[in-house]
Amino acid sequence: MKIIDKIYINGAFVTPHGKATFDLISPVNQELLGKVTLGDETDTKQAIAAAKAAFKTFSQTTREERIGYLEKMYAAIEKRKDEMIAMMVKEYGGTLQFANGSFSYTLSSISSNIAVLKDFNFEQRLGSATVLLEPVGVVGIITPWNASNSFIANKLSTAIAAGCTAVIKPSEMSAMQTQLMMEALHEAGLPAGVFNIVNGLGAVVGAELTRNQDIAKISFTGSTAVGKSIARDGADTVKRITLELGGKSPNIIMEDANLQEAIPLSVAAAFMNNGQACIAATRLLVPAAKMEEVKTLLRTAVANVKVGDPADPATQVGPMISKKQFERVQGYIQLGIAEGATLLVGGPGQPAGLEEGNFVQPTVFVDVNNNMRIAREEIFGPVLSVIPYNTLEEAIEIANDTTYGLAAYVQGTDMAKAKKVAARLEAGRVAINGFKHDPMAPFGGFKQSGLGREFGVYGLEAYLESKTILS
Repeated sequence: MKIIDKIYINGAFVTPHGKATFDLISPVNQELLGKVTLGDETDTKQAIAAAKAAFKTFSQTTREERIGYLEKMYAAIEKRKDEMIAMMVKEYGGTLQFANGSFSYTLSSISSNIAVLKDFNFEQRLGSATVLLEPVGVVGIITPWNASNSFIANKLSTAIAAGCTAVIKPSEMSAMQTQLMMEALHEAGLPAGVFNIVNGLGAVVGAELTRNQDIAKISFTGSTAVGKSIARDGADTVKRITLELGGKSPNIIMEDANLQEAIPLSVAAAFMNNGQACIAATRLLVPAAKMEEVKTLLRTAVANVKVGDPADPATQVGPMISKKQFERVQGYIQLGIAEGATLLVGGPGQPAGLEEGNFVQPTVFVDVNNNMRIAREEIFGPVLSVIPYNTLEEAIEIANDTTYGLAAYVQGTDMAKAKKVAARLEAGRVAINGFKHDPMAPFGGFKQSGLGREFGVYGLEAYLESKTILS
């Protein structure tokens, strides 16, 4: 059993003032994997103080110095590749396929910030004024459990590129993954206080980061409900805030789509990361006239999805991270049945032979309308709602009829038409014919899916303040 009893403050591993512990439970078989000691308000304040002191000098570093630190960060994390992938599979239950992809995103977020930093103009001439773009200050970074180290790497590397220092509150459920990241960042030799990591609860460590006047900015990825509370509590000190929140992403299958290709892609997009993805395409919009063909293809596609041991390279869907999350997803499956949707495949309970873990049967509902809760609320599990439409105009209207707007998908063979549809969808990112990611392009949500953008130039600018000098 792994005991994690250190946090990281001012360049050193320290014993936390907090005494509470949290059990780390295997999502595969409920085995006790470890215990983590949780930091408290005192620990958080000490970390903030260290970051504040370090900001005085780190904010004055040159572009070349920051690039050097990012290159060291990249190299140190790259060395721990095998360990980080294996730990994500073990602790989180992410499939080996997903963990490999997540690690590649971890590295690409750092390399993309290096590329942006090389060409970024921190001083501009506008009219008769000189405009300086300066680091915003100490950043509070709050990350979720569904791709823990990837989020830490992206947010921290952006803060470093901007000249900010940071206090990171990762999910307590990812403590073993965080330990590896902490060790790698320590080995990278970043200046003391530039990054600090406090394991702890959102209601304790996260709340202190949000309230504390010495935190200039919060960068948060997580649920919309928590994002709203951060926005409210951060308003007292007028914090700059970046929020990447939930989603209920539509996937429009156009009339001309090749269904033999589109439906397997749609299943993969819905069940990515065990369904625990804010960008998962969980609303499938299908031409009503093709519904029967789509049902047949969906049955086949889901039957081909391997559920099971996340360490098996062939596994495509692993367990939910916790018993609580498993029960949440089960509740939504029961709700879909109660609402009158028809189960096409899957349903309540665990797949045969996987009763020990938090495994959910990949589930597809048909006869869904967009007013049902399973079509409106984020489930965060492998549950797909199929909604028919009669015209493309109706499909666009249904797609946009949501409080969310993080991601959307369009599939069709007429690329010009698909791009026109994509332009009309109310989402921060729209992918055509399959999942795509570019770390140089902005990522973030419309509506209640968030505030601000991450990645690339847009992401860097969110960590900077403009100062106008008139002479």
